[in-house]
Amino acid sequence: MIQLLYTVIFAEMALILTFLFKTPLRKLVIMTLDRVKRGRGPVMVKTIAGTVFIVLLSSVYSMIKIQNRMLEAGAPNPTDQVLMSRHMLEASLMGFLLFLSLMIDRLHHYIRELRLLRKTMEAAKKQSQSLDDGKNGNSEKTKGLKDEIVNLKTKIKNLESECEGKAKQAKAAETEAEALRKQSEGFLLEYDRLLEDNQNLRNQLESIDQTLLQSDDKKNM
Repeated sequence: MIQLLYTVIFAEMALILTFLFKTPLRKLVIMTLDRVKRGRGPVMVKTIAGTVFIVLLSSVYSMIKIQNRMLEAGAPNPTDQVLMSRHMLEASLMGFLLFLSLMIDRLHHYIRELRLLRKTMEAAKKQSQSLDDGKNGNSEKTKGLKDEIVNLKTKIKNLESECEGKAKQAKAAETEAEALRKQSEGFLLEYDRLLEDNQNLRNQLESIDQTLLQSDDKKNM
C-alpha cells in the first residue's frame, strides 16, 4: 500500500513538472488529460478520489481508536505504536496524493484557458490588421477590437501570474514530498526497531514461561 502511494505521488510530481516547462511532452500530457476528462473519465476519477478519501478517513479513525486504547492502558504498547506509525504514514501520503491531484486538475484548467485566450487574441490581432490595411473598416468596430485585445492581454497576464503562483505551489509541494519521504524513512526505521523490541519482549516472555514451567515441574516431583 505504501509503495503504491509513493509511486502515484512521484508520478503526479513528474506530471506537474511537465506543466512547468513548454515542451512537446506538455502538449501530449494536456491532450491525454483532455481525453480523460471526456465521457466516463471524470466519473472514474471522482470514484477513485472518493475511495482514497474514505480510506484516509478510515486510517484517521484507526489512529483515534489506537490513541484512545493507549490512553486507557496507561502505558504504550509496542504493537499499537507500530500500527499508529503506519496509519499516520498512510494518512499523510493519501492526503498529499489528493492535494497533488487537485493541483494537476487546476494547472490543466488554467493552461487550457491560457491557450484559448492566446488564440482569441491572435485572431483579434489579425482581424485588426486587416481592417487597418484596407482602411475601410469601421472605426468603432476597430476600437472595440482594440479594447477587446487590451482586455485579453490583461486576462493573459492574470492567468500567467496565476500559473506562476501554481508553479510555486507545485515546487512547495515537491519540497513537502521530499520532507514526507524523509519522514517515512524515519517511520520505517522506527517500525523496524519496534518490531525488534516486540520480538525481544516475546522471547523474554517465552523464557519466563519456560522457567515457570520448569519450577512447577520440580514442585510436582
